[in-house]
Amino acid sequence: MSAAEKILEEALDLPASLRAKVAAALLASLERTDHQALDNDAEWTSEIERRAERVRAGQSQGEPWHFVRQRLASRLDRD
Repeated sequence: MSAAEKILEEALDLPASLRAKVAAALLASLERTDHQALDNDAEWTSEIERRAERVRAGQSQGEPWHFVRQRLASRLDRD
Protein backbone atom coordinates (compact mmCIF):
# COMPACT_ATOMS: atom_id res chain seq x y z
CA MET A 1 0.00 0.00 0.00
CA SER A 2 1.40 3.39 -0.96
CA ALA A 3 1.73 6.23 1.52
CA ALA A 4 -1.04 8.13 -0.28
CA GLU A 5 -3.39 5.13 -0.09
CA LYS A 6 -2.65 4.72 3.63
CA ILE A 7 -3.32 8.41 4.27
CA LEU A 8 -6.56 8.24 2.31
CA GLU A 9 -7.68 5.13 4.16
CA GLU A 10 -6.98 6.78 7.51
CA ALA A 11 -8.69 10.02 6.44
CA LEU A 12 -11.80 8.13 5.38
CA ASP A 13 -12.03 6.65 8.89
CA LEU A 14 -12.26 10.14 10.45
CA PRO A 15 -15.59 11.60 11.59
CA ALA A 16 -17.37 13.62 8.90
CA SER A 17 -16.49 16.97 10.44
CA LEU A 18 -12.77 16.18 10.39
CA ARG A 19 -12.98 14.74 6.85
CA ALA A 20 -14.55 18.04 5.77
CA LYS A 21 -11.66 19.98 7.31
CA VAL A 22 -9.10 17.73 5.59
CA ALA A 23 -10.90 18.09 2.25
CA ALA A 24 -11.04 21.87 2.58
CA ALA A 25 -7.35 22.04 3.48
CA LEU A 26 -6.37 19.83 0.55
CA LEU A 27 -8.40 21.91 -1.87
CA ALA A 28 -6.91 25.11 -0.51
CA SER A 29 -3.43 23.69 -1.03
CA LEU A 30 -3.94 23.29 -4.77
CA GLU A 31 -2.68 26.15 -6.87
CA ARG A 32 -3.73 26.84 -10.45
CA THR A 33 -2.70 29.47 -12.95
CA ASP A 34 -5.57 29.01 -15.38
CA HIS A 35 -8.19 31.74 -14.70
CA GLN A 36 -11.14 29.46 -15.47
CA ALA A 37 -9.71 26.84 -13.13
CA LEU A 38 -9.31 29.51 -10.46
CA ASP A 39 -12.96 30.51 -10.86
CA ASN A 40 -14.03 26.88 -10.63
CA ASP A 41 -11.75 26.30 -7.65
CA ALA A 42 -13.25 29.29 -5.86
CA GLU A 43 -16.75 28.00 -6.49
CA TRP A 44 -15.86 24.49 -5.33
CA THR A 45 -14.00 25.81 -2.30
CA SER A 46 -17.03 27.88 -1.37
CA GLU A 47 -19.31 24.86 -1.79
CA ILE A 48 -17.00 22.60 0.26
CA GLU A 49 -16.80 25.22 3.00
CA ARG A 50 -20.61 25.57 3.00
CA ARG A 51 -21.02 21.80 3.28
CA ALA A 52 -18.33 21.52 5.97
CA GLU A 53 -20.08 24.21 8.01
CA ARG A 54 -23.36 22.28 7.75
CA VAL A 55 -21.60 19.17 9.09
CA ARG A 56 -19.97 21.13 11.94
CA ALA A 57 -23.34 22.66 12.82
CA GLY A 58 -24.94 19.21 12.94
CA GLN A 59 -27.26 20.01 10.03
CA SER A 60 -25.85 17.26 7.82
CA GLN A 61 -24.33 13.89 8.57
CA GLY A 62 -23.27 13.06 5.04
CA GLU A 63 -23.91 9.79 3.33
CA PRO A 64 -21.73 6.70 2.84
CA TRP A 65 -20.05 6.64 -0.59
CA HIS A 66 -21.47 3.24 -1.54
CA PHE A 67 -25.02 4.62 -1.21
CA VAL A 68 -24.17 7.68 -3.29
CA ARG A 69 -22.46 5.53 -5.93
CA GLN A 70 -25.48 3.20 -6.05
CA ARG A 71 -27.88 6.12 -6.48
CA LEU A 72 -25.77 7.69 -9.24
CA ALA A 73 -25.39 4.38 -11.07
CA SER A 74 -29.15 3.92 -10.91
CA ARG A 75 -29.72 7.37 -12.39
CA LEU A 76 -27.23 6.71 -15.18
CA ASP A 77 -28.92 3.40 -15.99
CA ARG A 78 -32.30 5.18 -16.36
CA ASP A 79 -30.96 7.83 -18.74
